[in-house]
Amino acid sequence: MPKTPRYDVVIVGSGFGGSINALRLSQAGKSVVVLERGKRYRPGGFPRDVTRADELLWQQPSRHQAQGLFDVRFLSGIGTVTASGVGGGSLIYANVHVRPDAEVFEDPRWPASYRRDTLEPYFDRVAHELRLNPVPPELPLRKRDLFLRAARGMGRETFDPPVAVAFKEPPGPNRRVCQLCAECEFGCQHGAKNTLDLTYLARAEALGAHVLARTLVTHVAPVRDGYRVYCQDLVSGEKHVIDGSRVVLAAGTLGSVELLLRSRDVARTLPRVSRRLGHGYSGNGDFLASMQGAREDIQPWVGPDVSTVMRFTDSKPRFTLVTATFNRPATEVLAGMGQPDAGPFQGWGAPMWTCLGPVVHKAFAKGLMSRPLRKDVDAARTSNLFGIGQDNANGRMHLKGGELDVAWDFAGENAELVRRMSQAMRELAAQYGATFSPLITWQLFKRPFTVHSLGGAHLAETPDGGVVSAEGEVFHYPGLHVADGAVIPTAIGFHPVMTISAVAERIAEAVVHGF
Repeated sequence: MPKTPRYDVVIVGSGFGGSINALRLSQAGKSVVVLERGKRYRPGGFPRDVTRADELLWQQPSRHQAQGLFDVRFLSGIGTVTASGVGGGSLIYANVHVRPDAEVFEDPRWPASYRRDTLEPYFDRVAHELRLNPVPPELPLRKRDLFLRAARGMGRETFDPPVAVAFKEPPGPNRRVCQLCAECEFGCQHGAKNTLDLTYLARAEALGAHVLARTLVTHVAPVRDGYRVYCQDLVSGEKHVIDGSRVVLAAGTLGSVELLLRSRDVARTLPRVSRRLGHGYSGNGDFLASMQGAREDIQPWVGPDVSTVMRFTDSKPRFTLVTATFNRPATEVLAGMGQPDAGPFQGWGAPMWTCLGPVVHKAFAKGLMSRPLRKDVDAARTSNLFGIGQDNANGRMHLKGGELDVAWDFAGENAELVRRMSQAMRELAAQYGATFSPLITWQLFKRPFTVHSLGGAHLAETPDGGVVSAEGEVFHYPGLHVADGAVIPTAIGFHPVMTISAVAERIAEAVVHGF
């Protein structure tokens, strides 16, 4: 029988939490392996033919052979989008890194040791590693100019957040500066983004860390002097195990919570994990809408996806607002859908919500998402609107029919947040002379879509309050850590990646000191 491979640290997931821990533990001289379910993408290799749906989308229950970049789920209470690939969410995020206001950490759900000032050194580390800088102010961007003018008309404060993008000098061999093509969220073909596979993880690999792509982890079990991680090779289908003195779960909020649920409730290998597991899920208040028919050409597809953020933090519930833009083909398709109004049928589609996954896959495969449905909408005068707010973080993650699910009456429990964001978006559209409409899925199903899943394995002082300690260590299981969005105990109300990354830096420091 072949010997079980063993490492000092086994890291599950290669997103922000996983890559940060991989580098810091490799720098500490530890043997590290990173297990990633997705494939490795190189600049120029990201999928663009949307009819090849199995290369674009991750598995649905009826489509396990699909192992694409985007994991789109229609869960009972919310729709989610995450990434699958070496580098995790950094491959498809908008690169926006915001250090949130101090008030965010004054919520009593945060452990007392987590405050804006105590996280500042970790924010600095992230900014250094990802070479963060705002979009250059001298760069001519019409969409930014119009957004700033609208903000002045509304009397609202804005700021240009640091982004993980190279604008002035190529960041490395075979990489180019930003081509202003608004494809940040589709995978940068030019290598202009400072994604994790090209920064933290690349440095870890140079120090000896191993990355096993297309490796799906099913559960974790304690063994002598550590833990055993149960895996499946998604290419061959072969099952195998890897042992580690320490294990860091960093498979993203959905992945890490699902792994703990399966380990506790299905495999029963971690029976003492806190009963708080799965509680306190947040979609970070993500709310999507559109505006169409602006009086001027916005040039939405010129520049990075996001350059400027508008604040609505003077009263609660607090939120921020951006115009989220995409490349020309995607913008034309979205514009061609128009702004349908569900009218008296709003919310009536809710019973069908969880059945939409296979429908979306077929729509892509049949080319329905590759061309505009209507030609009478000027895509250059449209934009997506994206609100990010402090929802009540009251979703409940659990296993349903063997699959992860989230139960949450978001619309009912966060009605005031939705009202405030909708009003702000309507005012913004009016500044452009445009019409406003919430996403049609919101109208029909009364379910939000989020790209910012948080919570479910909260940081806490005790097991009664959460799942992991302030150092990210799972209560009752020394040496087992969680280091991703799952540990965040509240909505942020800003783009959350900077907070997740700083918390992961702090947890990595604790893992290193634990040896």
